[in-house]
Amino acid sequence: MIRDITLGQYYPANSILHRLDARTKFIGTMVFVVSVFVFHSFFGYGVATLFLAAMIVLSKVPVKFMFKGLRSIIFILMITVVFNIFLTPGEILWHWGILKVTREGLVVAGKMAIRLTYLVIGSSLMTLTTTPNQLTDGLESLMKPLSYLKVPVHEIAMMMSIALRFIPILLEETDKIMKAQIARGADFESGNIIQKAKALVPLLVPLFVSAFRRANDLAMAMEARCYHGGGGRTQMKPLKYKGRDYLAFLILAAYLAVGIVFRVVGL
Repeated sequence: MIRDITLGQYYPANSILHRLDARTKFIGTMVFVVSVFVFHSFFGYGVATLFLAAMIVLSKVPVKFMFKGLRSIIFILMITVVFNIFLTPGEILWHWGILKVTREGLVVAGKMAIRLTYLVIGSSLMTLTTTPNQLTDGLESLMKPLSYLKVPVHEIAMMMSIALRFIPILLEETDKIMKAQIARGADFESGNIIQKAKALVPLLVPLFVSAFRRANDLAMAMEARCYHGGGGRTQMKPLKYKGRDYLAFLILAAYLAVGIVFRVVGL
């Protein structure tokens, strides 16, 4: 389960998505997220599916690796689907005691499952094709207008970049600690919810200690290199839009326009 989380990881490859500007991918991800909520019919979700499938193919990231990240949210996905199926009022298709399955519940459950799945895959696609440094520079550039309002844009972007970098590190650390505790006789699978929660204590305590130690080492390393925030700092590789980025914006605009038209006409 720990190794199934792909969000925050980077997959090196030579693809058109990897070569796109980080700002383009940020905006593209936001457009896709908006479109997932704009579409309200399965026909519209079909268009989103084709768009997402095309992006996955262009990214050259293995499909198996891409969908591996869904295993980490399967529990949340199942709860969402079950709650919507049984708690949404409407035309009753099946009932047993207090349990009722409605036509509207099935439709809502299907839409929620599609939205949650596409949100995870779309977000993972951005991080898999963009390095943490590119994410930091792109986010800082997009948030630059806020700096005129005295918002610490560079510091916010740096914190998000460090958080993304820590995700795979902490996952690896969690996997090591879990294996070490299992070798000592720990059992994380059997028992009820309370017993499973208690069994996580030997895992969470050393994980938090390790996280704080890594954060302290990082802070000392940044201070040793005289890091004092974003004032007057320059970039080794300044971001610059190229022809492929403008083409990507045209494709995104057309895709979002299709979503709005489908919403208006009720498709």
